[in-house]
Amino acid sequence: MTNYNHAETFRTPKNFPMTEDALRQLIEKFPTPFHIYDEKTIRKNFRRLRDAFAWAPEFREHFAVKATPNPYLVEILARDGAGTDCSSLAELFISESAGVTGEKIMLTSNDTPAVEFRKARELGAIINLDDISHIEFLERNAGLPEIISFRYNPADIMNDGNDIIGRPAEAKFGLTRKQIFDAYRICRDKGVKRFGLHTMIASNERKASTFIYTARIMFELAAQIKNQLGINLEFVNLGGGLGIPYNPDESPVDLKVVGEGVKKLFHEILVPCGLGNVRIAMESGRAMTGNAGWLVTTVLHQKHTYKNYVGLDACMSDLMRPALYGAYHHITILGKENLPAEEIYDVTGSLCENNDKFAIDRRLPKIDTGDVLIIHDTGAHGHAMGFNYNGKLRSAELLIRENGEVEMIRRAETLADYFATLNFPNARLNPATK
Repeated sequence: MTNYNHAETFRTPKNFPMTEDALRQLIEKFPTPFHIYDEKTIRKNFRRLRDAFAWAPEFREHFAVKATPNPYLVEILARDGAGTDCSSLAELFISESAGVTGEKIMLTSNDTPAVEFRKARELGAIINLDDISHIEFLERNAGLPEIISFRYNPADIMNDGNDIIGRPAEAKFGLTRKQIFDAYRICRDKGVKRFGLHTMIASNERKASTFIYTARIMFELAAQIKNQLGINLEFVNLGGGLGIPYNPDESPVDLKVVGEGVKKLFHEILVPCGLGNVRIAMESGRAMTGNAGWLVTTVLHQKHTYKNYVGLDACMSDLMRPALYGAYHHITILGKENLPAEEIYDVTGSLCENNDKFAIDRRLPKIDTGDVLIIHDTGAHGHAMGFNYNGKLRSAELLIRENGEVEMIRRAETLADYFATLNFPNARLNPATK
């Protein structure tokens, strides 16, 4: 199904990978709301990124598990060769359960507790430290591994940021340039033998030039580390941040341009200084699963006061990005994809918060109670950012396999789940007794 409204201006048509009849039949089996992902699209996204860096001595995508922390999806990417980027104990367990172990895992440290460092050491993961003080903490609580990476914050040479990641100088992440050199020196003197370098400058960025500029910063720093400390880095991780076109009028990142631009800098900067075997790594999440997911939801109510409101059975706990960032997510109406968008609505959920809105003043075809709405590009930072405020229960996750079969990969939460962690007398909270 495609929304063809003003199709001549669309650069990224918003499609859904099922027919109307098939989706209606699926809803009979799995009531809305639910998130649904497409395996074929995920694989295509990964292969496109991998192919853009086929020139590199070695390229590794560490899928950012935080984007869609479900082992089914991690396993899909792992079968094609992807590793993982983790930032919590749960994400390390998800990686392990999906068959990703050893140095295919990166634990990107961020105010990290000891238990996470110990689990990363147990798995043989690459530990990517976020602060120079973490060296002593890691050594004391888990021991120093053979290989360590450090996250660089380039605020000394870069002032710009965006609404999601912010300006580098105001970001809590990463070491300064001086700290980076001190950190490598300390670890080298403590017996660490192998090293990597990491940064994360952009988030949801679609300009190829941003990633090429990131590569220049990192390659020049890698060369300086070798020249000053005699350390040959094994890899340079350029971070994630590859954006997707949430709005149909936007273009995707040109990965071929990114790959060629990084290749040029690789041969210009790294090869002449003897770092021509450095592995290139990235940690894309959104670019792997973002456009491969949809939130399917049903219209419960309509309200006509000072504005026209459409109330869904989904709410902000199913998709927080519009409320958190003012993010745009395209919306189509099942069976009305080709009708003219003649009405203006606020599309809302049922939370007791006025920012519980998926769209504000959105022009859409006329909506009727009972219509099924498809909210596009929710495959990253959608279900993952769910919460239980107002006692809302998180929705199910479904997966369309490459052969077209659909399976449930996470069931919807129940009231029993919500109350399970309370010590209040069970009989008084057990919904089955009511």
